[in-house]
Amino acid sequence: MAKVPHTTHEKELIALRRIEGQVRGVQKMIEEKKYCVDIVIQLHAAINALYRVAEKIFARHLEHCVTDAFRGKSEKDKREKIAEIMDVVKRLHKL
Repeated sequence: MAKVPHTTHEKELIALRRIEGQVRGVQKMIEEKKYCVDIVIQLHAAINALYRVAEKIFARHLEHCVTDAFRGKSEKDKREKIAEIMDVVKRLHKL
């Protein structure tokens, strides 16, 4: 079975650069002693943007890397992918 090229996350890099700008904006708001609620709202927007990036990368992992493992013949690879996904779900559940 031919190996599928590694998934890229170029669009997510663009989003992360935008988020980086949001975080710098929050830092500036704090330096300028802006209203607390306005700061919290901007922080929440950045956090949600990070969650969206994480969801897209994880979905792509499931669509490509995990799917490739399950199309292969290696039971070991399949078990490793299941364990990996379970670990991610457990970690995310703690958030």
